[in-house]
Amino acid sequence: MTHFQEKFSRRKILKFIALGATAPILNTFIGQAQAAKASKEAMQYRDKPNGKEQCSNCAQFISSDSPEANGECKVVEGDVSPQGWCIAYVQR
Repeated sequence: MTHFQEKFSRRKILKFIALGATAPILNTFIGQAQAAKASKEAMQYRDKPNGKEQCSNCAQFISSDSPEANGECKVVEGDVSPQGWCIAYVQR
């Protein structure tokens, strides 16, 4: 068995090809997960509530450690005020 055959066995080559084929698929899923959030402009986000509807009682809101601090949203990108509102509002 030559050095080349020991270094590049058929099994290693097939593993390398399989890994190379799955990398673009994983990258696509990761890209879709990051692109899932919409901009504040697209969701018509504002820092003031719409009547009793506000981010702090929305199902999409992810609160921070402090009630006064901004949190996150499952739909809107960036920091979101607990007193804010957008068109993605869904009551908890």
